[in-house]
Amino acid sequence: MRREERTKSYKKGIDSLESRRRRDDTRVQLRKNKREEGLAKRRAMGVAPSEVTPESTESNPATAVAENGASKEGGKRIFSSADIPGLFPGLSSPDDDTVLKSMEGFRRMLTVDESPPVEEVISSGALPHFVRLLSRHDKPRIQFEAAWALTNIASTDHTQSVVDHGALPYLVSLVGTSPEGDVREQSAWCLGNIAGDSPDLRDSCLQAGALQPILMNIAQPATQSLLNNVVWALSNLCRGKPQPNLQLLAPALPYLANLVNSEHKENLQDALWALSYVSDGEDDRIQAVLDAGIIPKLVDLLSHTSANVITPTLRTLGNIVSGSDTQTQAVLDAGVLNKVQTLLSHARKNVRKETCWLLSNIAAGTKSQIGELVSQTAIMSSAVRASETEVWEVRKEAMWILSNVATGGTDANIELLVELGGIGAVCGALDVADAKIISIALEAIENILQAGDRLGRNYQCFVDEADGLDKIEGMQHHQNNDIYKKAVDIIENHFGADEVEDENLAPATNENGTFSFGLQTKSGVAEDEDFPQQPLQPFNFSEATSNFDFSS
Repeated sequence: MRREERTKSYKKGIDSLESRRRRDDTRVQLRKNKREEGLAKRRAMGVAPSEVTPESTESNPATAVAENGASKEGGKRIFSSADIPGLFPGLSSPDDDTVLKSMEGFRRMLTVDESPPVEEVISSGALPHFVRLLSRHDKPRIQFEAAWALTNIASTDHTQSVVDHGALPYLVSLVGTSPEGDVREQSAWCLGNIAGDSPDLRDSCLQAGALQPILMNIAQPATQSLLNNVVWALSNLCRGKPQPNLQLLAPALPYLANLVNSEHKENLQDALWALSYVSDGEDDRIQAVLDAGIIPKLVDLLSHTSANVITPTLRTLGNIVSGSDTQTQAVLDAGVLNKVQTLLSHARKNVRKETCWLLSNIAAGTKSQIGELVSQTAIMSSAVRASETEVWEVRKEAMWILSNVATGGTDANIELLVELGGIGAVCGALDVADAKIISIALEAIENILQAGDRLGRNYQCFVDEADGLDKIEGMQHHQNNDIYKKAVDIIENHFGADEVEDENLAPATNENGTFSFGLQTKSGVAEDEDFPQQPLQPFNFSEATSNFDFSS
């Protein structure tokens, strides 16, 4: 493409909204969220509160049938798909003990460590019975076993089957009304797995009224284990893209605000992830979290000893500073810059990355906010170093800090950035493979050079010494049109390049108006005595053509 054509299609500068970046909406799906966020689904393992021993079930017909083909390990029967024909009739038995033993057998079958026979259980037609047995309010033990079996089915790729068979209303009711804490806990666990499967099923849980009974159990948990499960289930109700309606989640915010004061680490981190999900979006979502009055506590939690607590705290605060300038200022006023310096050298890579992301959004704020950041020279020095030496995920976030300061800061801010080695760091990013990072690096260089001109500083020399000029010249052939144009602009505006052709390369004309090719003899140059220089004669087209016969 010719230069003028590329120029026409060029967009000047970085979008002003882009410098303040929200988290990518297309990041990993719910089921595949990053490990730091915790599991979207959990299988219920372990032993039931009143696990029945093999000896006590020998007289039960359903158990006796099942034991004929069941193996044993550590004194407990291990059920497999081969036991389904023997267990299935017991689910419809008029004898409650037989129903319980059959339900226990299915639950144990679905609780094995590896490859539980979920598909075989569903194909057998047992799932409608599990759902029906949730309504046995006279037998909470049967309800518990049924809820447990459904929990483990919902932890697999067959979550939709649990919903399709009508389990949601029963589970919601049990969480809210069962007098048995174990039943409420297991039902909440199952709801958490359903909500963690997908945004559609999460919304189905919310529309079925799951939030309110979960909040009731957070307010008055029967056990710590129950509290752990309902807080985790709540985090899944807040999770995923597209996000749930803010109005549906609003009643949960006071409960989450209380939970951030919890001394229990598991509850604390689940509550923090829930807040990060709620605050990830438009300004109204951010304001809802701000209005909960938790910003000082969140800033304080940046000093927590556990990275699993620090990471969601950083994510939440990073979401808030991606909002309006007023929302950003609230985080600054809470003293966040006094807490993040040590996090830039944290052992956990994601903590360093999230910290840089938070700082990059502060650097996209007002000049006053940028000034607050730049005044923390230790932070800025660490950011410059990170943009040069960190692993790529952290390095590119650090580059956004430098670029945003150079783009939105005052000349004094830029001057300090240069003094801290910012030019070398930015020029070092010009040879990465990420076109967006190259683009913001060029934008930063251009703004630094412009500031240098206003300050009377020869920052061009710094760019050249950092091999920046060679890299920028090479980008005049870059396939990305924006990068190409930015490189051309920098060279033309700051390094004296021009597009005018050298007039000495054009053929001269003689007194007759014809073109004369060749170099003219320079006057005053001594000729070699043995080989005197011959004068160069102009070549006259009109005379030359007259000597040729074109008729032949």
